[in-house]
Amino acid sequence: MSDKRRLNIAFIVSMKYGLTQFIFRDIEALKKQGHDVKLFSLLDKPGLYRPLPDWEVVVASRWASLVCCLKLLLRRPIFFLQLFRSAWSTSSLANLAVAAQFAPQMNDREVIYSYFGDHKLFAGYYCKRITDIPLVVTIRAYELYRNPNPLMFREALQLCDSVVTITEHNKEQLVDRYGVESDKIDIVRQIVDLDRYKFKSTIKILIVGFFAEKKGHEILFRAIKRLQRDDVELWVVGDLNPSINQTDCRQLAKDLEIESQVAFFGQQRGTALRALYGACDVFCLPSRKDSFGDHEGFPNVIAEAMAFSKPVVTTRHAGIPEAVDALLVDENDVEQLAAALREVCDNAELRQQLGERNRLTAEQMFSEANSNRLAQILQSHSHKSQDASNGKPSQSKAEVVTVT
Repeated sequence: MSDKRRLNIAFIVSMKYGLTQFIFRDIEALKKQGHDVKLFSLLDKPGLYRPLPDWEVVVASRWASLVCCLKLLLRRPIFFLQLFRSAWSTSSLANLAVAAQFAPQMNDREVIYSYFGDHKLFAGYYCKRITDIPLVVTIRAYELYRNPNPLMFREALQLCDSVVTITEHNKEQLVDRYGVESDKIDIVRQIVDLDRYKFKSTIKILIVGFFAEKKGHEILFRAIKRLQRDDVELWVVGDLNPSINQTDCRQLAKDLEIESQVAFFGQQRGTALRALYGACDVFCLPSRKDSFGDHEGFPNVIAEAMAFSKPVVTTRHAGIPEAVDALLVDENDVEQLAAALREVCDNAELRQQLGERNRLTAEQMFSEANSNRLAQILQSHSHKSQDASNGKPSQSKAEVVTVT
């Protein structure tokens, strides 16, 4: 942008699933440059990307649109009837109604910017006709091939002051298929935050489990905070479960101001979970007794991490020391946990040694031989029951099986 002055922009979007990532980035970038961006949204549904608290947002409302149409009719009857005739002939009455609501709130805007050449553009088209504010649209792709209103699309493109698209191919389509003048089209490729999206060597610490108090998420999060290292990432697999004494890990990450270091993957299984085990550098589960006195047995996720040849940092809790004999810390001890994590993060050779040892332990303790043993016990008791049914006395002594 050659003119660096501050712009007042009316940005028309549709938060069908919140904002898309690339639109969110564009808004952030415009605001970072000092421009005043006011959002006008056709919908307001939840999604991954939402407007930030200080962003000004106007959301379309059916009743507000109808009231504003009546006001426009009373104030400018002939003009409104011209708009209505145009909307009727192009099947865009709903877009006209939305524009009637949006336009009065654009009086302080210098340019209307519609992102996508669909209903956002059609609303912008009528906003321009009502306000005479310049209209710019960005065309991504689908509008060229599956436009919801091709007739309206052609008409709206002709009224645009500028058409922005992201590839030379799209520009050719706009010229050849839709008759847009070539010198009216600018190519502006999408934005990538090059500071955030670049390779960075980090130590990935993985925790897997429901957000239960006894899993020790809070202790681990506080240990990550205590480390004060930007080369450490925490990967969190699991989610809240209302049936257990839970910890709100997402809120905890916010409260501790470590959100930038924590990646939440939700619940995972199968190939996705195995990929995370394979890609992490350290597995950590600081298990503990919870406030109701509940304990772990032996966490299966520790056995899985050991099978993946990963170093395990955990606690002296319940049966865990029976299989893990290194990098054990006391329950609820943030300092000890941070020190253990620091030790394993700083020493690649130690990570490899512990991982190899854990794999051997997993082969010895957690193989399918355990299932064979269990089947044998069940089978032996089945025989005793069969003997009893044949008149032979059965054993009354119960056998306790410990499955690790």
